[in-house]
Formats: sequence, structure tokens, C-alpha cells
Amino acid sequence: MASPRLKEKYLEEIVPALKAKFEYKTVMQVPKVTKIVVNKGIGAAVADKKLVDVGVEELTLITGQKAVPTIAKKSVSNFKLREGMPIGARVTLRGDRMYEFLDRLMTVALPRVRDFRGISDKGFDGRGNYTLGVKEQIIFPEISIEKVSKITGMDITLVTDANSDEESFELLKAFGLPFASKK
Repeated sequence: MASPRLKEKYLEEIVPALKAKFEYKTVMQVPKVTKIVVNKGIGAAVADKKLVDVGVEELTLITGQKAVPTIAKKSVSNFKLREGMPIGARVTLRGDRMYEFLDRLMTVALPRVRDFRGISDKGFDGRGNYTLGVKEQIIFPEISIEKVSKITGMDITLVTDANSDEESFELLKAFGLPFASKK
């Protein structure tokens, strides 16, 4: 099987460009995306347990890897939430699946967002990781609109081993993530 397009782009184009820009001494210093975590909180799952199964199934379809339900760590009486209840779904992607998902996210899913003007550059956490929120799961072509009972969003976190947000931003921009232009 051929390696993903973005993986080859990273090795052939991005590594030399970032090495020159930040004046790294060795290619091992060049930051890379280590994993992508897709997380979906399902608040209504407190009342209806089947919604977690639907969320896990949708994330599995979108990412191509089995998702796992997330469990509440604390009880919150105001939300009728007990410790140990399933309240969401998540999947962690690494390696080739991660590059394939990132490619599909950039080329297929994000352009399908209504009134899309680019993603915000404010999603960095200070340690080189970037999180973006997606309001609708139907932007992914794997999800059939007829089968969706409730439109839910998800958070997609791109975890890098960059030392700063600036390095991480340049890395993700080099991959082709459509950041909104500043005015």
C-alpha cells in the first residue's frame, strides 16, 4: 500500500522548509504531527444511552478506526450525571490513518462547511497543539444525512511535538490547513 500523500509531502517538502526557516541543526528537531484526537461530547446521553452508541458509530465511520465511549469522571447532580456514565465518544489516530484523516478533513470536509472563511488561528494551547471545533458531523461525506437523527459537533485536536505555537502554526500551514486570513 502506498504511503499517504500528506506523509510524503511532510518528508519531501515541509521538513526541509521548516528546517531552513527555524534554523534547526538536525531534521529530528523539525516538529511533526504526532496524533489527532477526535472527541465528541454527547450531553443528551444522560437521558438516552443509545446516543453514545450512535456517536461511537459515527466517529468510527468518519475516522476509519474504532471509537471508544468516554466515561464521566465525576457526578454532577445539576446535569443528572453520575460517575461512570458514558457521555461521549473519542478516537485517537496515529500513523497513516492520521495523515489520511487530515487529508480528508482539509480537502473534503472543511470546504463543505457553510460560509467557510478558513479556520481560526486562535485554537493553539501554548504547547504547540491545535484544536478546532466542527459544528456539524454531516460535513464528512461518510455520514449519510438521511440516517442522522441529531446534528452534533466534535472537537478535533492536532497534537504536535512543536516547542511553540509559532512552530506549530507554520507546520500546519505548510500541510495546507486553511487558516483564515487576518484583516
